Amino acid sequence: MALIQLTLIWVVYAVVLALLFATASIFVYVYQAPRERSAVVSIICIFTLTSLLATVLLLPVDIALVSSTTSSKLGRRKDWATQDRVDNITFTLRIVYYTLYSLDAILCLLVIPFTYFWYEEYDEVATEDGSQTFTSRLWGAFKYTIAFVFLVLIIFLVGFFVPVAKDREGAHYDYGYFKDLLREGHGERALTFSTGLLITIGTLIYIVYTGPGLALLPVAMIKQAPSISAPTLSANTASALEENLERQRQLEGRNEGREGGLPAKDRRELDALVREERTLRRRERLAAEASGEGHNWLVRAWIKTEAVFRPLKLLGGLFLVVVAILVWVSMLLTGIDKAKNSICKTHCGYVLAHVQIFNPLNWIFVKSSKVFPIDYVLFLLLMLFFFSSSVVGLATIGIRFLWLRIFQIRKGHTSPQALLMATVMLTLMALAFNYAIAMLVAPQYSHWGPQTYCNRKLLPGADQPDCSNFKNAIIPCTEKSRTDAARAVCTSSVMGSFLDRISVNFSFFGVVDFWAQFGFLVFILTLFRTPHMGMFQLEQDAEEDEEEGLLASTGRRFGATWQDITGRAKKQPSGSGPRLVDNEEEERMPAVQ
Repeated sequence: MALIQLTLIWVVYAVVLALLFATASIFVYVYQAPRERSAVVSIICIFTLTSLLATVLLLPVDIALVSSTTSSKLGRRKDWATQDRVDNITFTLRIVYYTLYSLDAILCLLVIPFTYFWYEEYDEVATEDGSQTFTSRLWGAFKYTIAFVFLVLIIFLVGFFVPVAKDREGAHYDYGYFKDLLREGHGERALTFSTGLLITIGTLIYIVYTGPGLALLPVAMIKQAPSISAPTLSANTASALEENLERQRQLEGRNEGREGGLPAKDRRELDALVREERTLRRRERLAAEASGEGHNWLVRAWIKTEAVFRPLKLLGGLFLVVVAILVWVSMLLTGIDKAKNSICKTHCGYVLAHVQIFNPLNWIFVKSSKVFPIDYVLFLLLMLFFFSSSVVGLATIGIRFLWLRIFQIRKGHTSPQALLMATVMLTLMALAFNYAIAMLVAPQYSHWGPQTYCNRKLLPGADQPDCSNFKNAIIPCTEKSRTDAARAVCTSSVMGSFLDRISVNFSFFGVVDFWAQFGFLVFILTLFRTPHMGMFQLEQDAEEDEEEGLLASTGRRFGATWQDITGRAKKQPSGSGPRLVDNEEEERMPAVQ
């Protein structure tokens, strides 16, 4: 029975891995520019995103495995769960975690930079005339990657030799849980330091991008339904463009051969028509993209599916607003709890697994974890919410250095270089919100799950205390548990212990990561004012905003949804077609010289 249970848990994880691979593939395929697709870049991005999501979503498996060794109703270990079996489970999990964390670090710090330089080294002309070979391109990419190799070596060497916390007085390290955290070899210490550094860097990025994204994603879903369908837009645009070109021909024909050129009135009208033509052609291109023209059947099927579920986006957006508020409240309550009740404060990075202030999300996860995989489904949805929010934050803010935009992340318009940079940032942010979920959103769940122990004395002849008739003596496992009964039953999750080991051994990382969460909470509520840029950048942004927001107005949404599903435009009465470019838009456009 135990073997079947453990096997099913790993099978569920394998199914989730398949879903993660599909999610990563869709993200890369949707955001990458079709004209600049690179097979190498796509494979590396998909593999990296799958790896980082697999690392984060191993936590529910970790909790399910260690919790399967105990009975939360009786507060005792199951008969089959000998100490050797439990040690084997945690050892297997530790190997998987260390492998995934090491893989994430190598992909983030070595493989992606090499792929970036590999793509930059490509010269189409040089390749065609034979002056650039595979070897020369490989060496060119490797030259620039050497700096990152030295960076990785320096990080691991610092982690290997840097001193850690040892037997501090007055910091409550007499608890057995903390003593166990201090026991590790130099190799584990190097990995712990490296991961702690990446989490801290990721936390700073996660504040800037995931925080605003968490607030913007629900609003974007609520406002995303179009007022005019793509087929109708295409038909109306084609009709208006034909009328526009005909009127231009009339003006030019009427004034052909006239000395002095066009009269002032006709010149103003012709300038307005030229501006309107430019806008109509831009909208014609947008309508074609929205209809899936020029794309394969997969993209067209995705567009139809989005149209089918578009009416549900309003309800989904409202639901995500509630979830975002719940996450915000849970993190705030746990942050206050840790700042007030952590037993060692700054000495251990505010470690506190057993919350003393009620946390709604933590309570939901602890209760649902008693029936696997309900907690896994909830955790997967929460993680995808954080991941999607990070993507929305990246798409909204862009990859910037201060106020200068380096790369822009847009559906179907993201260059391979921008996609690689976004993958690195998403990797770091995933490590950061993994810390946030484990340490603030649901700390009790992330460390102990539903585990409990019987807080009674051991009766003569019994191997474990009996609380069958003393339900009040069954209490949750915590890091403060010092009794032999607790140590014999409670097993912390490998992820929880690993994150606590970072905070305890390198308290600087723990303190920075903890207080940065309050910055994250503030960023969710902050309204941003973008810096002023040059006129060219403003005009370019206005054009992109027009294209992205053209189908995002309110009203007549359900009729547009049905037309997008069927692919047919609604017939307009003669003479009643809408004018697609209004006077205000014409005034905003610069005159054609």
